[in-house]
Amino acid sequence: MNAIRNRLAAVLLSSLALASHAEEGQLNIICSVQADWCNLIQTTFSRTTGIKVNLITKSTGEALAQISAERANPKTDVWFGGSGDPHLQAAEQDLTQVYKSPALSQLHPWALRQAEQGQFKTVGIYLGPLGFAYNPEVLAKKKLPVPRSWADLIKPIYKGELQMANPASSGAAYTAVATMVQLMGEDKAWAYMAQLHKNMSSYPRSGEGPMKAVSRGEAGAAIVFIALGPGEKAAGFPTETLTPVEGTGAEIGSMSIVKGARNLDNARRFYEWALTPQAQQFATAARGFQVPSHKNAPSDPRIPDISKIKLINYDYAKYGSTAVRRGLISKWEQTIAVLPQ
Repeated sequence: MNAIRNRLAAVLLSSLALASHAEEGQLNIICSVQADWCNLIQTTFSRTTGIKVNLITKSTGEALAQISAERANPKTDVWFGGSGDPHLQAAEQDLTQVYKSPALSQLHPWALRQAEQGQFKTVGIYLGPLGFAYNPEVLAKKKLPVPRSWADLIKPIYKGELQMANPASSGAAYTAVATMVQLMGEDKAWAYMAQLHKNMSSYPRSGEGPMKAVSRGEAGAAIVFIALGPGEKAAGFPTETLTPVEGTGAEIGSMSIVKGARNLDNARRFYEWALTPQAQQFATAARGFQVPSHKNAPSDPRIPDISKIKLINYDYAKYGSTAVRRGLISKWEQTIAVLPQ
């Protein structure tokens, strides 16, 4: 009985401490993953810590632009998710700050390598291979084959049937451009993208946009992060995914603490929580099937098996640098986006 009383007392004291902390604690997050995932981490972290979480969702390009604009007076504490290239760019521009989590040794090597390349101003929280999504019903209706290679996508039969997001605002699309350049070489890649442009119906701002278009029958196929596909399929949409036979790149979704964060202690607390196996389950719960960075995070059969995917040796340091990223985006806008369709 005394043991029970002691445990209840401990719980009560813990609750009182939590309530006290909640009165003054808050955290401002920019979230660059799926909206459902953002909502889950906002609600759960707030409930388990008592910290009020103010969260907005933005694509990686938009998030980087906001954090850069707020440099002199930061309003954001943590940038959660989104492809790692812009996070590396933020680190290079000194927009984020060093934080070495005690959990680093429990992460997969690719997540730790992301932290090292960013001078520990960022960390990998998931890995998501780039590939194609397609709607088998749309393709069958139009008597089109499933595109299985980069070479297939530029065939004239797919004119007006494809989508890719805008690389200026979407991490998925920037990863696609950087992947093409690394896979094909500069000259061949830009010539390829000019051909690909002829088959594009539009370039949505968000990386989720092309996936939604495929799921709802507005596009036959799209270049996307394939981890989004199983969630659309689970929701009842006719959506399938694959990776191109020639090879493909992958994002290392990342997390960073903003330099000058007003709520630094809470930011670190969230950072540690987000690296736990328990918190990383929320991706799957929100129908996002990226590979989690913690070695002990529960697996799901719908998460891509990267051992069966032909991944290129993506140079995250180079293509996450400010000069290279800006150069590729500028060239895409000046040479591809302006072409007639």
